[in-house]
Amino acid sequence: MVIMRARYLDLHITRSLPLANTNRGEYGEPKTLLLGNSTRGAISSQAIKRAIRMEIEDELAEPAVRTRRIPPRVITALKTAGWPDDLAVFAGRQIAGSAIKGGLKTDPTKGHRTQAMIYTAEKGLLEDLTALCTRHRAQLEDALAATLNGSAKKGRKKQEEAEPPSLLPMKDIGEILARRTACIGLFGRMLAGHEASSVTGAVQVAWAFTTHTSDFQPDFLTAKEDWPAPGDTGSAHLSTAFLTAGVFYCYTTINIPGLTHNLDGDSKQALELLAMYMDAFIMTLPQGKATSTAPHTLPDTVHYTVRDRRPVSYAAAFEQPVRAATAGGYLTPTRHALAAEAALTDRLIGTRRRIGHGHVTAHPTPLDHLGPHHDSLDDLIASAVRDAALPPTP
Repeated sequence: MVIMRARYLDLHITRSLPLANTNRGEYGEPKTLLLGNSTRGAISSQAIKRAIRMEIEDELAEPAVRTRRIPPRVITALKTAGWPDDLAVFAGRQIAGSAIKGGLKTDPTKGHRTQAMIYTAEKGLLEDLTALCTRHRAQLEDALAATLNGSAKKGRKKQEEAEPPSLLPMKDIGEILARRTACIGLFGRMLAGHEASSVTGAVQVAWAFTTHTSDFQPDFLTAKEDWPAPGDTGSAHLSTAFLTAGVFYCYTTINIPGLTHNLDGDSKQALELLAMYMDAFIMTLPQGKATSTAPHTLPDTVHYTVRDRRPVSYAAAFEQPVRAATAGGYLTPTRHALAAEAALTDRLIGTRRRIGHGHVTAHPTPLDHLGPHHDSLDDLIASAVRDAALPPTP
């Protein structure tokens, strides 16, 4: 594949969801947003990305971890290995204190977990950090003894609360935390103060939202007591849940040269990961309240476009909420609005920078303006990957 300055694969999906709450808000209600002065059901980009990340990591058997609990886990591992409790805690704090210049701040009331989230490869993480502590155990023991003696003599605050000096080699800890996985190459990461671990994300994900007005709906629910006491009547539990339904527009774009760069220039791996990401974005949903709603629908229409220079979202197609068809339902007007936006985009910016496009739809006939029609999602993904690998436009 020729590496070019800017090439993006845009992926547009419309999907009908029945009553569900795939992504809850602060009070357990489905998330909503206001668009075109109309309330829409919504799914946050963070929830979508996490579902995709879990799917790809499982597919590749290459887990990453986004956590604040590395020091507590190291402390537990050292205690399990027979270290004295105070030395294990001191060493675990050193993982954070020696990670970057000035150290990562920790919360002593929460087991010394870091205040910043750390996103890194999970394989070998705890094993290598505990091995590092073991190699430097003598220095840690001496430093702990000196800290305790100094605190006792000068009446300083307890060793548990004091910030320990930086003892472990910052370079070694940095190399462990900077390890990457395919998903880190996709989504990127940032750890303030540790530039070597920073990765610019190659993927952008928009909030999904209903193409029409759709507020949440209450569901009054009861739970029956299976072992009632004599004289008990009614239900043992009463509550109200909130759900939402509708046709959602979902959009993501992948910076293909950026992804290739994150994979150290391996264009073959970049294309393989591109196909895997497309499949996960198409087939995966956040799983909030899945056991009580089972919202496992397939997309209605999937459309991709490969462009040089810049990506293009079709979200503006639904700024004015679509109206239900005469016979009911929002799928048909949503398809029409999506196709009309694609036509408008071609008229406004032309097609010279468009490398390829195509679509799959549940509609009985192919849709206009969305490129060649494919019979299956596998065919669509294969076509998109071929287009992504074509030479740049002149």
